[in-house]
Amino acid sequence: MSILIKNGRVVTASESYIADVYTEGEKIVAIGKNLNYQADKVIDATDRLVFPGGIDPHVHLDMPFMGTYSSDDYETGTRAALHGGTTMVIDFILQTQGDTLHNALKTWQDKSQKAIGDYSYHMAVTDFNEDVAKEVVQMIEEEGISSFKTFMAYKGALMIDDGQMVQLMKVVKKSGGLVTVHATNGDVIDSLIAKNKALGNMSPLYHYLSQPEVTESEASARFADMLHYTDCPGYIVHMTCEGALNAVRKATQRNQKVFVETCTQYLVLDASLYENDFEGAKWVMSPPLREKKDQVALWSGINQGLVQVVGTDHCPFMWEQKKMGKNDFSKIPNGHPAVEHRMELLFSEGVNKGKISLTKYVEVSSTNAAKIFGMYPRKGTIAIGSDADVVIFDPNKEHTISVETHHMNCDYSGYEGMKVTGKTETVILRGKVAIENEDCLLKAGHGEFIKRGKTSKTVI
Repeated sequence: MSILIKNGRVVTASESYIADVYTEGEKIVAIGKNLNYQADKVIDATDRLVFPGGIDPHVHLDMPFMGTYSSDDYETGTRAALHGGTTMVIDFILQTQGDTLHNALKTWQDKSQKAIGDYSYHMAVTDFNEDVAKEVVQMIEEEGISSFKTFMAYKGALMIDDGQMVQLMKVVKKSGGLVTVHATNGDVIDSLIAKNKALGNMSPLYHYLSQPEVTESEASARFADMLHYTDCPGYIVHMTCEGALNAVRKATQRNQKVFVETCTQYLVLDASLYENDFEGAKWVMSPPLREKKDQVALWSGINQGLVQVVGTDHCPFMWEQKKMGKNDFSKIPNGHPAVEHRMELLFSEGVNKGKISLTKYVEVSSTNAAKIFGMYPRKGTIAIGSDADVVIFDPNKEHTISVETHHMNCDYSGYEGMKVTGKTETVILRGKVAIENEDCLLKAGHGEFIKRGKTSKTVI
């Protein structure tokens, strides 16, 4: 199939210009003024933005957690992502402690057979030893999985200690991979949770109060120090606050590069939502929402190049699942539905309100993730030879986010009633129209696993 996109404003991470884009098969074949191709389909993109498909490198689909499973699977989750302009996601495989990475990989490969959008995996290492070290090398060299998630919290389930962390970093560094981290001080958080429960403080507000900013800033600084000691590339997921950002800023003073991701919720929502009694359970996630001053710091961090990626940590649960913690905040499944709204919220709150430029928008929503995680320039840009993953976006269309219209498998919205300017109109995935007139035209199984290459500290 061939598609000719006419007269749109093509936006990449480095430039913006009016042009036509011609795709043939799965690739972008030509970009230029007044292209003279006979295409199977012609799309008039006058007054529209044309940018690369979004990449959300932080989602949890059909994930076992806290005695239940996240409610979006690979079909519903990637479909919702496409509706919002995200053509690729990176999910997290969770190693079961005591089991192998390969067994975990097989489980996630089975889950992902019905993906509609493209996908890849991070591998979460929860039990590091000599045998797992060999598997880490195999994952990078043979499976195209080059990023390894670690947890500095959730002791007894997901956390590895600092000694294991350093050993993992040495292996990953030698093999051309990247270590990512959930950077919060789990011991301090566990003690605060226990203290609040002993005092009878059981509402969602105490989820927030049990994870003060210092638990994230301390862990981020410690992670940066371990990266510096091992010379390993590293990436902090879902950073929420000024203190953690300052830890990374301090690391730059010794010319160290630590990649940082924040998420749309930390840019647009704040901790006052936890004051709404059990309604606050909708925003129980870890780390929790923070203060207004942290939003300012994160937007500044994006513009300063300290924050390179905006993801979502998409991990939805139905309201009945959230009610598992009706009388105990520590039993509320952590996470919220977000993958569908990332591109539109970031445009509306960022570009439309003058906080970031159009090129910065493309950089943090797509291009940088492709570079950091070893997929560039196949993914993350509009260029000849790149995958034809293209979003045609109406920058002026106003709409309202609601559970009534979203496509995520979740019976509430964390953004209910929020007015947004800018709407994903048409989405093309590897040369095929995926979203048109608010319908998804691709079927389950269309999504492709994207094998990733090696990475380094100097890709950006």
